Amino acid sequence: MEKYKKEAFLQITEMLNARLGITPLLFGSLGLEQRLGTDLGADDVDVLIPEEFLSEKWDCIVEIMSEEGYTLYDAHEHAFEKDGLSVAFASIENLVPFAGVDTGKIPVTDENGVRYYLLDLQDYLKVYTASSKDGYRRDTKNKNDNQKIELIKQALNGK
Repeated sequence: MEKYKKEAFLQITEMLNARLGITPLLFGSLGLEQRLGTDLGADDVDVLIPEEFLSEKWDCIVEIMSEEGYTLYDAHEHAFEKDGLSVAFASIENLVPFAGVDTGKIPVTDENGVRYYLLDLQDYLKVYTASSKDGYRRDTKNKNDNQKIELIKQALNGK
């Protein structure tokens, strides 16, 4: 399933690159899996894009996702579903106030001409540390977040 999630992300990203000029950020567990080279059992695909595409240009995202066979199931969370796979969009600009991530320094990854951002391990550590303090995540995802924080620290320390 992990390979399927990554392939779905790349297919969506190719459309975002070509049609809207968006270079999205592969976020969440799937992005961390790629950075660590470890299967973390990602539940979904989290994609960060510029805020303008979540507000005034949202129709463009809905159109692309519909063409790819996805159904919008939660407009508030900007979440789509296809064949049991959930893909959710959020604002890349929120990384600064949420976790102190400098979005101007996020490395770009290019896979066969498909371009996307992928946080480095230091930034993932900032994100998961901030997430572990968030009320909802602390109550529902705390164990997973703490395990991810430990994996990131081990990778940063070369263990």
